[in-house]
Amino acid sequence: MSVAADAKNVVERPPPRARGWPRSRIVGYVLIGVWVAAGGGIVAYLAFAWNSELFAKYGPSYLQGLGVTLSLVGISIVLGAILSLPVAYARMSKNRVLSGIAYCYVYFFRGTPLLVQTFLVYYGVGSFKPQLEMVGLWGFFREAFNCGVFAFALNTAAYQAEILRGAIESVPRGQWEGAASLGLHKLQTLWKIILPQALVVALRPYGNELILMIKASAIVAIITVYDLMGMAKLTYARTFDIQAYIWVAVVYLVIVEVLRHAIEWIERRITIHLKR
Repeated sequence: MSVAADAKNVVERPPPRARGWPRSRIVGYVLIGVWVAAGGGIVAYLAFAWNSELFAKYGPSYLQGLGVTLSLVGISIVLGAILSLPVAYARMSKNRVLSGIAYCYVYFFRGTPLLVQTFLVYYGVGSFKPQLEMVGLWGFFREAFNCGVFAFALNTAAYQAEILRGAIESVPRGQWEGAASLGLHKLQTLWKIILPQALVVALRPYGNELILMIKASAIVAIITVYDLMGMAKLTYARTFDIQAYIWVAVVYLVIVEVLRHAIEWIERRITIHLKR
């Protein structure tokens, strides 16, 4: 019996450490090398093909387009955040009619391409020009920028509503019960207890949504909005120089990296109490 017990208590040794160059490691290094070579090639091309006259002539236009892009995304994100509050509330409602309407809204705007939604607003609304003139809304929808903001706000509201709903539902039910035992109203509980915890969970998805909106904003160039991508198209049409698109890609990349690091900094600041 003692021999059998000793056999059971024997700790198995870990498997020997893999040596050499396994296939996965080789493939990883090859892919990294390809990306480094591609990046170096682009940098070398931009260095050798530098055109100071092109920058002097079209640089201010790019800055103007960057301002349009940031304005479009900023306004859309804020309007979408405001609209997402009632949508998220309706999604969590026990009223089946209210919840069903909110579900259909979220399902449509998350299930169809943003390009299609933008076209539906830009080209579809024009079909109702007499009706819009009667209610005084044609002055808003006849501008391509406003149509882009409208489509983007409706789209991001659906995503933000789901982000907010998931974050709120991730907070344990005991938080609600504990607040109720202290005599707090539901709105007080939501504002002072639930939302601060939910925002920690939702920060990273909100950041991803903002980055996706920045990259998706190039769509509005198709509906004659001269944003960053629209200015790149105009520059290329006049110069036929591929640098027009390479530089706009670099600008988008810089914006995304700045936002990513800013989100990570905010996340570290608001979760500092969770680190030991």
